[in-house]
Amino acid sequence: MTGPVAIVTGAGSGLGRVIARALLADGWAVGLAGRRAEPLADTAGDHTEALAVPTDVGDAESVSALFGAVTDRWGRVDLLVNNAGAFGPAGTPDEIGVDAWRAAVDTNLTGSFLCAREAFAIMRRQDPRGGRIINNGSISAHSPRPGSIAYTATKHAITGLTKSLSLDGRPFDIACGQIDIGNAATEMTQGIATGAKQADGAVRPEPTFDAQHVADAVRYMAGLPLAANVQFLTITATTMPFIGRG
Repeated sequence: MTGPVAIVTGAGSGLGRVIARALLADGWAVGLAGRRAEPLADTAGDHTEALAVPTDVGDAESVSALFGAVTDRWGRVDLLVNNAGAFGPAGTPDEIGVDAWRAAVDTNLTGSFLCAREAFAIMRRQDPRGGRIINNGSISAHSPRPGSIAYTATKHAITGLTKSLSLDGRPFDIACGQIDIGNAATEMTQGIATGAKQADGAVRPEPTFDAQHVADAVRYMAGLPLAANVQFLTITATTMPFIGRG
């Protein structure tokens, strides 16, 4: 018997890989979405209940193909972890090119919407009905870093996406929560651990924490019955400059 079915985006590396492997270890069947096939295969390893589907989350047809492949294999979707994202362009607003801005929006915001849209359509009609969506918001859904207007704007928008999905999902037993992560140790945060620009202009290294703790938090959120929901969960390195940032 196949266990519950999840889709994890950005599963080829970083947090997505750690989360996907944790779910597989817990007996989930997992659709692995990411741009490149080889890293997805590395995430899947020898798990027979992993399905690697190269996907551009910013492209509606690609996202539709992802969800089609998963439902063709397992017949349903119980969990979507909307994790794919990119830092995007760095600089003051006048230094950010329009194309770079749009690329960040396409990946971080439109990509999350397109995946949530597909998941919602499946979850409301499947039997048993319902499911859960977990959006990766980031600390930047609360407070910006200097020179991060595209990333920060998209992550603030994820909070609105989460709230709307929660409200619109109520009649269909669809729960939606958000996890906001500060400095989990991944490839994306290697530069932060070496030195990150602060609000006062100084560059200082910031503490990180083991990404497995993020996976454990997602496991907890995903393991709740649909009658309960973690609406927002913030997990950070204890001494990172977030509370009182700037």
